[in-house]
Formats: sequence, structure tokens, C-alpha cells
Amino acid sequence: MRDFQLPGRSPVLATGGMCATSHPLGAKAAIDVLERGGNAMDAAIAGAVLLGICEPQMTGIGGDCFVLWSEGGSDTVHALNGSGRAPASLDAAHLRDAGETVVPLRSAAAVTIPGAVDAFCYLADKAGKLGLDAVLAPAIRYADEGVVVAPRVAFDWGNDADALQGKAREYYLFDGKAPQVGQVFRAPGQAEVLRRVAKHGRDAFYTGEIAEDMLSVLNANGGKHTAEDFAAVSCTPTTPMSAMYKDLEVVEHPPNGQGATALLMLNMLSQLDISGMDPLGAQRIHIEAEATKLAYDARNRFLADADYTTRSDYMLDMDTAKRLAALIDPAKAMQSPTALSESVHKDTIYITVVDRDGMSVSLIYSIFHGFGSGLASDKFGLLLQNRGAGFTLEEGHPNELKGGKRPMHTIIPGMIRQKGRVIMPFGVMGGAYQSCGHARFASNLTDFGMDPQTAIDAPRAFTDKGVLNVERGYSDSIRAELSAMGHKVEIPRTAIGGAQTIKIHESGVLEGASDPRKDGCALGY
Repeated sequence: MRDFQLPGRSPVLATGGMCATSHPLGAKAAIDVLERGGNAMDAAIAGAVLLGICEPQMTGIGGDCFVLWSEGGSDTVHALNGSGRAPASLDAAHLRDAGETVVPLRSAAAVTIPGAVDAFCYLADKAGKLGLDAVLAPAIRYADEGVVVAPRVAFDWGNDADALQGKAREYYLFDGKAPQVGQVFRAPGQAEVLRRVAKHGRDAFYTGEIAEDMLSVLNANGGKHTAEDFAAVSCTPTTPMSAMYKDLEVVEHPPNGQGATALLMLNMLSQLDISGMDPLGAQRIHIEAEATKLAYDARNRFLADADYTTRSDYMLDMDTAKRLAALIDPAKAMQSPTALSESVHKDTIYITVVDRDGMSVSLIYSIFHGFGSGLASDKFGLLLQNRGAGFTLEEGHPNELKGGKRPMHTIIPGMIRQKGRVIMPFGVMGGAYQSCGHARFASNLTDFGMDPQTAIDAPRAFTDKGVLNVERGYSDSIRAELSAMGHKVEIPRTAIGGAQTIKIHESGVLEGASDPRKDGCALGY
């Protein structure tokens, strides 16, 4: 039990249904859908699409998603890849010939075809109950009427506003400036798009006027995208991968996501028993940082589109983890490997829902960097993601940019089973941090016996591009110890990630937890 004389959050407890996400309106929309008879999938889609209006710098229907879910009464975890592909005629050689060494973040070349809408339509049909018109209604209402800008949203909006270009500046700035807390953001163009999707399904988005609107801005900015690229979008059902960490089985989405990186980290940590360390001490941060460097180096070498990834088994092999763990010096930091261009990304939303029948959904949804590519369609104001920046231009690399290929993704939904039973859908936002965040969350639960809310609240550290970012929740003495070990230590400008989870107790009680680093909450009924 937490100390009620100190700042903190109590877990949210309920039995009828639960949602945890990064904005309260998203959580409320999900609960409303559950109370109207929808299931967890209906609720998760309703909340997620609304979050594109509440947090447009983080996500939107111009982006991608990945989903894990289990049906009520079943502990089988299903997975869906809702990520888009590069336009068929684009190739890394085109950019190399133009003198580029990475995919330019704010260019049409970085825009992969949005996959989330196709995935949401598929899931509403295959796993939902209410139908698209019902689940899209909350987002349509708020896009028309407006959403009051929340504090964390305003902070991120201001940080990322310079990414906006062309018509996007008219749609997402207020007299040329980022909105302040309390101002109202409206997106009537997106409301119209969602109305058409609700009525006509995915084809309303990927063909006709809406697709032409997106194609127009892309082609005007040098993009090689075609109507055929948009019409061909199709989500992909996949088979999850998992690894045991002590008594927990952590379930992840397979490549092109980076879930295998989290599992490799957990396998490494299982060789380096950290349970006897101070959970908030420098030694634990150091060991975790060194495991991160090694696991992310493997990620950057091997992970890509599932059709091109050939070393997933190598990453999940316990012998690999043992060999890498043996490289860690408990007292000295190693040099960081070269990072991919995507590693600076921090913008994502996550939503999890569990309904009264036990169906659980873990859904993550993003436009990649803040405001994605910064390009928005002229008529409807649809922001387009820059997921193509997750490709490398290195010739022969598994993740080399190729037409029709999916880039390596940072966003990963998570699920935990214990003794074969699904007990906890969870997610940790924060771009590249997510794999480290998944491993840290599982370790907080198992190694240190933290409850879900405490595991989320605990301060974070993350090594990225040669810098060990250590949140202000740690003391200066901890930072000094880490510096003495050879780490280049900094306090990050922005809190590291955000997280949500729902624990499903055997009694049927649902325990929701949500990260105070975001504006959101857990809600139940």
C-alpha cells in the first residue's frame, strides 16, 4: 500500500470493465462503449481513434497500430500487424543517389502508407460487437465539437510544432502558435473522414477522395506514392512470441516490431540476478543500461519486416542472452553501439481494455515522431506518419528501405501470462525506450514485488545514442555514481515514456494503473 502522505496514485479497482490510457476522454469513451454493450475490442478502438483528436502530435488515422488480444474465457493471445508499407516504387538507392544517408524525417519519402484504419476496420468486424459506426461515434463527436488541450499534450505540442509544414500549420497551430492548456482543438475534416469510414468501411479511406487528398500532398512533395499503394493496404494476423521471466511469460508482437528486443533483454537480465539490488539504485540502472546497449545493437542488426527478418530465433535463444550477459562489466560502462535514425522518437499512444467477460486488448497506435512527417492533406487535414524513417539506407541490411516493405517499428503492445493465464495487458510508450520499458516493468513486478501502479510510477533511466538519460526522480548522488562508472549522464527534457496496464485478478477484480507522466488515467465500472 502506498504512503498516503506522499504524492502518488491509487490503483483503480472495478469488476464490470476497465480501461487505462493516456488521456481521460479516451478512457471515458472506452468505458461508455463497454456500458453500451460493446466488448473490449470495440472499446479499445473507440478510445484509440479518439486519442488521435486528443493527442494529435502523438497519433492519428494517418498512422499505424499493433494489437494483442485474448478472447473472454481464453488465454490464447492473438496478434495483428496494422503497420503500413513503403510505396512500391520507392527504393533506398533513390535516396542514396540523392546524397542522403538516412531517410529524411520530414519528407514524403518517410511516409509509409497508413495501416491503422484498415486494422481498426478488420478488428471491429472480426473481434468487435457493435460495428464501426458505433465505435467511431465518440471520435466523430469530439473532432466536430472540439477537445480541450491538456497539460502534457500542450507541452509536447509546443516541443514538436516546428515539424509542421504547409497546410498542416493551418490545421494544427493557432495563429501560427501551438495551443496553450485550456484552448479547444477541433478537427472537422477528420470528423468527415471518420463519418465516411463508419458508413462505407476501409475503402472510404484508401480509395476515392480521401486517398486522393493524401496522395496530392505526398506527390506535391516528391513522394512516389500511388493510388494502387493505398488500395493495396492490408493488415496481417500474426503469431505472438514470448519468453519466461521468472514466473511471468511476457508476450510480444513479432517483427517488424521490436518486441524481440524486450525478450532478449529479459533473457539477459535472468542471467544477472538483480533482485538483490536496490530497485532505485545506481547498480540496477547500470546493469539495465548495459543490457539495453547489447539488446538494441542486436535489434539494429537483425530486426525488420517479417519477410526479411531471419534472426528472430537467434535473438530469442537463451544461449545468445548468456553470451551477451557475460560481456557486461558490473562496474564499468561500455561504449554504445551506433543507433538507427528512429531512436530519438518518443511519440505514441497506448490503450488497454478488459471487459466483464475477460476479453483483454493491448493496442498501440502512432504517427512516429511528433506530428509525424509534418505533412497534412489539404482538404481533410490528415497528418501523415513518418514511419519510413525507421528504415536504414544501408545496402543489404535486412531493414533497408524497399518498395512494398514494412520498416522496423518501435511501437510494441505487451501481454503477460502467469501459469498459462492471461493476467495483464500492458504497454510502455516512449519510442525506442519501449523494449527497455517492457523489460523494466516486468522486472519491477517480479524482482522487486511492486504492484502495477508502483511499477509504472518508479523513476526511469534509458541509454540512447551514448547518453544515459536519468529522470529527476533519481537523486544527484545516483547520477554521480553512474558518471563514475563511465556513463555520460543527463536529465532528459521530457519524461521517459508513459505506461498503462490492467491486472486481471483470479477473483474477477480488475486493477487499472496509468502513468502520471501523461494526462491519462484508468477508469472502471
